[in-house]
Amino acid sequence: MAKKESVQLKDLFMIFLGCCLYGLGLAAINIPNHLAEGGATGITLIFRALFRIDPAYSTILINIPLLAIGYRFLGKRALYYTIFGTLMLSMWLWIWQRVPINIDIGHDMFIAGILAGLAGGFGSGLVYRFGGTTGGTDVIARIIEQKRGVPMGQTLFALDAVVLTISLCYIDIRQMMYTLLAAFVFSRIVTFTQVGSYAARGILVISDNYQLIADELMEQLQRGASFVHVQGAYSKDEKKMVFCVLAPNELSEAKRIVDDLDPHAFISVVDVHEVIGEGFTYDSPTGKKIS
Repeated sequence: MAKKESVQLKDLFMIFLGCCLYGLGLAAINIPNHLAEGGATGITLIFRALFRIDPAYSTILINIPLLAIGYRFLGKRALYYTIFGTLMLSMWLWIWQRVPINIDIGHDMFIAGILAGLAGGFGSGLVYRFGGTTGGTDVIARIIEQKRGVPMGQTLFALDAVVLTISLCYIDIRQMMYTLLAAFVFSRIVTFTQVGSYAARGILVISDNYQLIADELMEQLQRGASFVHVQGAYSKDEKKMVFCVLAPNELSEAKRIVDDLDPHAFISVVDVHEVIGEGFTYDSPTGKKIS
């Protein structure tokens, strides 16, 4: 029987570390240098600037209604990891704001932008790589993707743009430009930390449980899957190979699904440099595209 929704201690530990690093960047770099942030975290910084509400508390308050709305779309493991990530980020924000840490960069906003992107990117990349999120707009984007078919990347970009625009109520244009620099570095580092520099990955699986594996990939990740007929060059045995195109943050989850169903399955991950047309959504439960 597959352990479809088992929580792994290793995942929780890495999410814990990722939130620690992300929280450190926010508390020791973003806040002292008046750099904004996108998504739900950006909203907590707006609340801090306008109403003096501690981001450690507003992080939880913002995510409670989002998780209540989105729990049915996340799956049990994703829900557990998201709740854990939200609580850990809140905890580390509370700690880092009370620990006397002074990162002396000589008031150089360029360095501040680079460091904010590095800290946030590595921290968030670790969280995403091990199947977690810190809640917020990730939940909204996932719901919209499943309900409307809009890729998560597009929704997250739009939401970040809205939050950053509102952030102009407490920062000036100069600070916004350095915030955009931090956001650019953040996005590059997140991608690098997860799996590399490509926008999508193809996973090839050879297993006697090919039908069950394909079913679980489609059900749990809402991705389409295809069967490819293969034949052993020596044995001449014919098998069916499962092929599935995934977003980078889904790769570790897909590997876990396959390993749960068949620990002896052969798995190969290939870079997808470009996808043209609609073929890769074939036979998908939602026609979900790579964002």
